[in-house]
Amino acid sequence: MRILLFNNPLTGHFLPLLPLARALRKQGHAVAFVSAGTMAGSVGEAGFELIPAGPPTDVVTAEVARRTGVDLRTGPSPQVVAEFFAGARVDLSVDEALAGARGREPDLIVSEHCDFVGPLVAAVLKVPSAVMGIDPALEPVLLDALASTAGARYLDRGLQAPAHAPSGSRLLDLCPPSLQRDGVMPPLERIALRPEPHRSPEGTPRVPRVPGTGRPRVLVSLTTTRGAALTLGPMLRSLSALDVDLVATSGGASVEDLGLEPGRAELVSFVPAAELLDGVSVVVHHGGSGSTFAAAARGVPAVVVPATAGQQRQAFRLHAAGAGLALPIGEQAPEAVTAAVVRLFAEPEFTAAAQRLHDEIAAMPAAPEVAERLIASVAG
Repeated sequence: MRILLFNNPLTGHFLPLLPLARALRKQGHAVAFVSAGTMAGSVGEAGFELIPAGPPTDVVTAEVARRTGVDLRTGPSPQVVAEFFAGARVDLSVDEALAGARGREPDLIVSEHCDFVGPLVAAVLKVPSAVMGIDPALEPVLLDALASTAGARYLDRGLQAPAHAPSGSRLLDLCPPSLQRDGVMPPLERIALRPEPHRSPEGTPRVPRVPGTGRPRVLVSLTTTRGAALTLGPMLRSLSALDVDLVATSGGASVEDLGLEPGRAELVSFVPAAELLDGVSVVVHHGGSGSTFAAAARGVPAVVVPATAGQQRQAFRLHAAGAGLALPIGEQAPEAVTAAVVRLFAEPEFTAAAQRLHDEIAAMPAAPEVAERLIASVAG
């Protein structure tokens, strides 16, 4: 079969699709991604073809600001967020995406659930579609705004507007049971799909790493931008007082940039999560779904320092499951992070709860099984 996968041109929206894409290709299906041309490097490095469609994120952001007068970085309303994902991005991308899709005659379209281009293309072409739920932290009010904004684009093309967002015939749900938020996602046929820490393509050499000292390893993975030095430096300087090996994603910031003693921390720009989490006892992360699910899949407890309301909601779910500590926005001083890390080491209940999350995830169907089920549903 010919299968197209659609995603917003953001790394965190692309990586969750990769295990399914790899499984489908290994089973003999033709798989390609549809997104902005800026994703060409990431898609190509993963060994897939990109069908370019639509502008990069900064162009869509500027268009939203022009339409609404609101900067997306300033805590926008659900309606403005919906204008980004289901309004401006669709308007600027769908015609090019339709042209690319028609050239491929797909048998199935799969979209991450913040992508609204793929479902509209599927509706126009009358192709079966599925949606992958990559983030359980979306609020019902936002989902309603997304459905309303996307629906107008369907009506403009003489199509029936979807009753809810996300839409499609099936929901491929990456969220383990203990982190679910009941009543949030719409009543689609749900297929659990095991989340996997991102790994490089088979045959890719491992990234060279600094050998550990045998002490417990703490991973700080907040961002991959150089601006991280503003918050990462003070946090790492506080954590460096502990008798642990420190590893941090630094976005290219140096030891000097972060004010650290030489050799006190291993700084990496990008290492696949499947390698980055090796040997880690505690992780400090921002609460994004990729980081949350990757750590949980390895049974590693976390200190979560969310930067957005959505990340904070997810952090609270992890906290409630007992698999980590959530530090609310405004309560994330470096000393508070260090104290939380100390507590995770001192209280084994956190590691035990993280192991239970690991077991939940291990019991979820893996990508090859879900791929077979999807193909059978289309073929049948």
